[in-house]
Amino acid sequence: MKLKNIITAITCLIIGITSCKKESNITDYAEQATCTGTTPTYTADVATILNTNCATSKCHNASSAKAKINLSDYNNASAQFRNNKRNLASVHHEKGIKKMPEGRAKLSDEIINKLDCWVKNSCPQ
Repeated sequence: MKLKNIITAITCLIIGITSCKKESNITDYAEQATCTGTTPTYTADVATILNTNCATSKCHNASSAKAKINLSDYNNASAQFRNNKRNLASVHHEKGIKKMPEGRAKLSDEIINKLDCWVKNSCPQ
């Protein structure tokens, strides 16, 4: 076994097996989204969702950036959602993924669908 594999295994044991779920095993919610007739934009839809539920004090705002995730502006939010299926999976409360918003109820299906469709449509501003 290579040293890198051993280190990964130990890290997974330390921080919890479920947080080591591979990106390729995470559901692609954006790809599966039904977006007929809806193309949310960051300015009109997503900024309010993120600023209300995610980019708050001690979470994912510019000063806190919990887990090095800053969702407080378009450039950071679009980069996070484009490059990491885990972010939508956490909002969907996928098994094995940390549920977001942390310590709060799951967002409504309507709000989650807006996020899914925003990502599916390449995160328009």
